[in-house]
Amino acid sequence: MKNKLFVCGVLMLMLSSCADSGLYSWHDYEDLAYKNSKVSTDKSAKKLLEEYETMMKRQRGIRRTVPPGLCAEYGYMLIKQNKIEEGKKLLQKEVVLYPESEVFIKTILKQLEK
Repeated sequence: MKNKLFVCGVLMLMLSSCADSGLYSWHDYEDLAYKNSKVSTDKSAKKLLEEYETMMKRQRGIRRTVPPGLCAEYGYMLIKQNKIEEGKKLLQKEVVLYPESEVFIKTILKQLEK
């Protein structure tokens, strides 16, 4: 009986330690993105952009690279703020990091040219 409890305890510790080490670190992205989508203000958009910048500079995940879609979303927000060249560079960076996004990003870039 004691062996079973010990084994269960060890397994729980092992599994809980794995939960913190994900492929990517998302920081406070979910909370800020949700708040910005509910009520988009200049202040909430600015906080979200700051969070994107933090996520791009300080990745603690196993892969040590930005999460999929982050460069695209950050670039799109910059384009909406009329920072078109910066936004396009981030969209292109998304394709470099995640080649499977190329079709989607090309569609966005075509829409910008219109």
